[in-house]
Amino acid sequence: MNRFEKWRLILGKTAEEALRGCKGGGAGEALLQGGLAEIDEALGMIYDIEEEKPEEKGKRSAGLGKSAPRLAKWLGDIRSYFPRDVVKVIQQDAIEKKGLRQLLFEPETLGEVTPSVELVGTLMSLKGMIPDRTKETARQVVRAVVEEIIRKMQSAVEQAVRGSLDRSRHSPIRSLPNMDWRRTIQRNLKNWDQKRQRIIPDNFHFWARQHRRKEWNVIVCMDESGSMAESVVYGSVMGAILASLPALETHVVVFDTEVVDLTPQLSDPVELLFGVQLGGGTDINRAVKYCQGLIHDPRKTLFILITDLFEGGNQAELVRRLTEMAESGVRGVTLLALNDAGTPCYDETLAKKVRGLGFPCFACTPNLLPDLLAGALKGTDLNAVAARLSAGK
Repeated sequence: MNRFEKWRLILGKTAEEALRGCKGGGAGEALLQGGLAEIDEALGMIYDIEEEKPEEKGKRSAGLGKSAPRLAKWLGDIRSYFPRDVVKVIQQDAIEKKGLRQLLFEPETLGEVTPSVELVGTLMSLKGMIPDRTKETARQVVRAVVEEIIRKMQSAVEQAVRGSLDRSRHSPIRSLPNMDWRRTIQRNLKNWDQKRQRIIPDNFHFWARQHRRKEWNVIVCMDESGSMAESVVYGSVMGAILASLPALETHVVVFDTEVVDLTPQLSDPVELLFGVQLGGGTDINRAVKYCQGLIHDPRKTLFILITDLFEGGNQAELVRRLTEMAESGVRGVTLLALNDAGTPCYDETLAKKVRGLGFPCFACTPNLLPDLLAGALKGTDLNAVAARLSAGK
């Protein structure tokens, strides 16, 4: 691909004549041929300028119309021409910037869409508008994204939590099911009996007994305002993973100006996500008040607040409640964003106040969550953890 072809793909069909002149091509000779022309057509469906709107010169606009077959073909085309990550961006542009909600409202086209966290956020925000005939397809799209996130996160999160709870400590209680065979053998190799061809142990080592009670109470409190869509998706799946660990008592609470406890839906993260209603105002103080009622042992409680801290409620009361939690021994952290970009827009003044209470505030990408959980449960200085994670180390 030469530079004229690259610029033609970037600028769209309105640049065809000027670029052809720069190249010295003939009047009827198109810059893009074959596969490049097909790629340009697929991009043009979303980004090319509509000729009938000269006042929008320099802007690109949608051209897919209302034909479901045409939409389905376009979805297939962009998947064949572009890598998966680029497809997700183009799809989201079609939905958000060009108003092509047909992608979500028709089962035939929604079934062709490439699942993504961004798409799930859009489905959540429009769930009340999705027609009945499309709801099952929408659930399939959401389930595909949830399963992919679980596949990426579950093992690391479980390992971090189990390691932090120190199940490897040894116990003086002698019980055969708790025997640490490897350590017992290693420590008694010196007692090898050549004649009997066996080890004669003079001491035994045992693992700690399996914990039958919940050791930690983890409360995930999520802001469901529209700007937090991706964070809510990841936070919900994280909550479902934590709820599957026997040693943790896990609660997931979402809020706008109202508070909804979604803990009963933790066994099915898809149902949990469909219980979220994105949009509306923000009353963090009210949500924190509800979460205080879920705390029964402050020193064994981890409070994860996922919000951009743009408080619409009583900010002074919010700070007071967080102060009470911190002074009682609750370990807390505020995630200003939990998404792949990790670049939040947030209330810096309130974040500074909350950070001063010992509740660090920072953005976190999903792959850094295991380190965050491990540090919090081990009692590591969360401000130090936050600084390290924010630096991406």
